Amino acid sequence: MVSSKAVKIVHLSSVHRDLDVRIFLKECASLASKIDNASVNLILADVTEREEFGVHVHSVSKYNGSRLKRMWFTVNQVFSKAISLDADIYHLHDPELLRIALKLKRRGKIVVYDAHEDLPRQIMGKSYLPFKRVFAAFFERYENFVVKRLDGVVTATPFIAARFKKVNDNTIDINNFPLLSEIAFSNNEPSVIENRVCFIGGISPIRGISQLVDSMVNSSIRLSLAGEIESEYFNELSVKAGWRNVDALGFINRSQALALKQKCLAGIVTFLPYPNHVNAQPNKIFEYMAAGLPVIGSNFPLWKEIIEQNSCGICVDPMDSLAIAAAIHELASHKELARKMGDNGSRLVKEKYNWGQEEIKLIDFYQQLMKNSSR
Repeated sequence: MVSSKAVKIVHLSSVHRDLDVRIFLKECASLASKIDNASVNLILADVTEREEFGVHVHSVSKYNGSRLKRMWFTVNQVFSKAISLDADIYHLHDPELLRIALKLKRRGKIVVYDAHEDLPRQIMGKSYLPFKRVFAAFFERYENFVVKRLDGVVTATPFIAARFKKVNDNTIDINNFPLLSEIAFSNNEPSVIENRVCFIGGISPIRGISQLVDSMVNSSIRLSLAGEIESEYFNELSVKAGWRNVDALGFINRSQALALKQKCLAGIVTFLPYPNHVNAQPNKIFEYMAAGLPVIGSNFPLWKEIIEQNSCGICVDPMDSLAIAAAIHELASHKELARKMGDNGSRLVKEKYNWGQEEIKLIDFYQQLMKNSSR
């Protein structure tokens, strides 16, 4: 545990659910366990107030009307609760909380913004949104204006960090790598591996599921799709020729997911090249790696760095169903290569791509914040 003078820390979110992995189980729990004399608090909407993992959880009422009204009234309640706690450091987790960031600064508080997503790029990926370019550009200017005046920025990926470093030097990427305690490692035995690949997670068109199903046409390999599918999209997928080689499992729990991965020769994560996907780091990549599965992923530069440069799998054009099919065939035809890729991934998650490494960075960041505030 890192020793320090007494410090009160408050993390705030008007949007995220209770037990959010990044906010609660990673950042808040790490700060509570690693910084001596720290009182770590978390404000959320409509949760049970309690102390858990050394974190004091506070609740405000959740407004259930329109999204704009929720953003206004719930954020106001979060701000009132934050002020009542009279903390030293405030750590904001939602873009809608930026409107209270400078209010906290004017009260002499240390304020940190945590950018989980690159929201302007996320807006650009919403095909249904009118005037999205104008809206994205406006929000980016507003976000940069506020962030420039804060004490620090925490981001979920190096790409987002590079963007914010242009306006705030005290920016650090705290990657959303998995907790080792939350990951089941597995060394798949060749005798139990089937001619099967899997996709586990939310199923939607932007995640490349249509192209993945198309890749199964005339395949000797089966695809297990584990996740809920909206009825309209299910109807669209089920008439595809490749659907005859698909097993739609619906939602499965963590133990069922591990059992599935132990039978598969590869895990698939071929998200389409939407702006917010290209520089994301989906947890499922690392969960496949931890389970000893080679990964077939999208050929985005960041993903190629993780998957191909570490010899953990194959990256392909996610829009090209034939390229996906070829990657599946390559691993199915070269079982020893697939096993080595899986072993590489499992080792790297244990050594590098895990929360323990990011926790060290987070604690150092907070130590520096506290040091600067005492000058």
